[in-house]
Amino acid sequence: MTDLLINLDVPDLQAGLAFYERAIGLRLRRYLFDGGVAELEGAAVPVYLLHQEAGSRPVAESEQGRDYGPHWTPLHLDVVVDDLDVALARALAAGATLERGPTDRPYGRLAVLRDPFGHGLCLLQWQGRGYDEVAD
Repeated sequence: MTDLLINLDVPDLQAGLAFYERAIGLRLRRYLFDGGVAELEGAAVPVYLLHQEAGSRPVAESEQGRDYGPHWTPLHLDVVVDDLDVALARALAAGATLERGPTDRPYGRLAVLRDPFGHGLCLLQWQGRGYDEVAD
């Protein structure tokens, strides 16, 4: 069995912690690496917020520094919620930006957001059998 961890770079660790606690109900478990990483619990896998300054390079060979403005990446978080309207209001109040939705899909309702650090974040409320509704 392979464990899965989620790591999210944030330019301000306390702001990241506040957002993910308020927006989706994660909780601080502990700090690591002399306070530079916050381990969050409350999801199926641990979420780690890594303090990384804007403009810093993710790897030495990179010519591009970290940019926390809205950005596209093929990787994003989907957070399954019981009530999309309540969860969306909570995420927006915490500082998320609504990009699209909510929309109705065969598997459920979906809202596409950005966290305050530019990362993609979807809120998903299953309906019927969830993804089994669209399985081949």
